[in-house]
Amino acid sequence: MTDSAIGTPFTAADHRWMARALQLARDGLYSARPNPRVGCVLVNDGKVVGEGAHLRAGGPHAEIHALEAAGAEARGATAFVTLEPCAHQGRTPPCTGALVAAGVGRVVAAHVDPNPRVAGQGLTQLQAAGITTASGLLAGPAESLNRGFVKRMRHGRPWVTVKLAQSLDGRTALDSGESRWITSAAARRDVHRLRARSCAIVTGLGTLLADDPALTVRLADDELPDHYDAESMAPLRVVVDSRLRTPPTARLFQSPGRTLVCTAVDNPTAAAELTAAGAEVLRLPGEPAGLDLVALLEALARREINEVLVEAGATLAGALLAEGLVDELRLYIAPTLLGDTARPLLRLPALATMSERHELGGVGVRQVGRDLRVTVRPGACPPRADSGIL
Repeated sequence: MTDSAIGTPFTAADHRWMARALQLARDGLYSARPNPRVGCVLVNDGKVVGEGAHLRAGGPHAEIHALEAAGAEARGATAFVTLEPCAHQGRTPPCTGALVAAGVGRVVAAHVDPNPRVAGQGLTQLQAAGITTASGLLAGPAESLNRGFVKRMRHGRPWVTVKLAQSLDGRTALDSGESRWITSAAARRDVHRLRARSCAIVTGLGTLLADDPALTVRLADDELPDHYDAESMAPLRVVVDSRLRTPPTARLFQSPGRTLVCTAVDNPTAAAELTAAGAEVLRLPGEPAGLDLVALLEALARREINEVLVEAGATLAGALLAEGLVDELRLYIAPTLLGDTARPLLRLPALATMSERHELGGVGVRQVGRDLRVTVRPGACPPRADSGIL
């Protein structure tokens, strides 16, 4: 989309500067949540005079960093921003006022803010102040960078990625439950990077009891930005535990960060023990046999959770997939065989005909160490009466 007021397409230079703004926005990949990752480049007379990124909630927005760097040279400059500047008072003052006060001459936004509190108001305010505006430049990559924020604002649910590791013959663990380690150290490190960008990591009680995972981000210091704080920025750990059987001695409670145990029963004694261990217990719609998974995701969205990483067993992962609640399936395939008595990848309702099969799209394949990483977008699988509860 081009600015209807000037009716001209974006130039090659415009693309170059917005690409730089997107590069800057990635500086907040692990730390900006629950806010979107945003970058800004100020260009005056073909020269960059200021740039910045939004690094953490409550901190200065990308536009403010760029304006401070530019100083007086911001007057008459073009601001390339990966998201429409905010026009409301949130954790920080609105950026539109700062851009107007600095005398910026033009603002190019990659896309309009999906937040209904903004939703075009930022560009409208800038236009009212006499600033030329445009939007739609590299909108696809910009929205992809903030896929969880965009989905939460538009649909009231977070972006859901299900991570699974399997052998070449489609097995995730031996019949005994032993699964460490199917994949290589390189693949596991890749998973930790995925954890670091996620707002929450969801697991099921079965996985918790079998593996006692910590669900923490374990990356070397040189893989994390200097502004990353391991305690305050640790993803929320979420346990799907319909009967409230999570042991208070679980490793989840020994690590920095918050843990949320979601249940369908009222058990004050168990809830008190978990609370004493450091958990928050949340009762959701469902029954002892299982939670309402839609209600779970909507509850997480209300907590400003943008991106959810599911690290669970075949039952929970299969239920989410069958219900059409999975946005991305990330599969790590190791060049090893576990045999037909080992545990399957997913538990899905039986299909009567091939026409009922789940079609997957958007396939991407990359080698990570000795393993293959396959990323697919399941799309909306047909919901089934028995698959929304777990």
